[in-house]
Amino acid sequence: MTWLPADFVHPLRVDVPGGHHLRPITGADAAIDYPAVMGSRDRLWSVFGQAWGWPAETMTYEANLQDLRRHEAEIAAHQSFNYVLFDDAGTSEYGCVYIDPPEKAGADAEISWWVVDARVGSALERDLDALVPRWIAEAWPFERPRFIGRDLSWSEWLRLPDA
Repeated sequence: MTWLPADFVHPLRVDVPGGHHLRPITGADAAIDYPAVMGSRDRLWSVFGQAWGWPAETMTYEANLQDLRRHEAEIAAHQSFNYVLFDDAGTSEYGCVYIDPPEKAGADAEISWWVVDARVGSALERDLDALVPRWIAEAWPFERPRFIGRDLSWSEWLRLPDA
């Protein structure tokens, strides 16, 4: 099975209720992304740390910039996708959505997302939680997407056999 059809065109912007939107992340977003990630670092580590080793307590701005450049290249090559959650003006970051090829058996995509600490439990988080599965079903060519941290916990995901 291939990851994506050769003619698939990934969405460049997805509106989120309340004056927000998702768009593919780029290296140019580092100045906004770094404080968003590090400002929520402890909670993000509790979610993603065991699986991804991210975000490291010692992550520097330069390391974050390199990560974003890598994500940008992966998006261009359709290897994986990282969408950043912005306000409508694109001046404040509120989280990210990751769409990845499956590492574990039983799915054709693995999707996860987060919001910054200040938006946990907010209408924005609820709107994103409702939007992502619907958006994936409507705009992406997956038959068996897995929503990690939603359909199953990260610890359950780690115990699955590799793809």
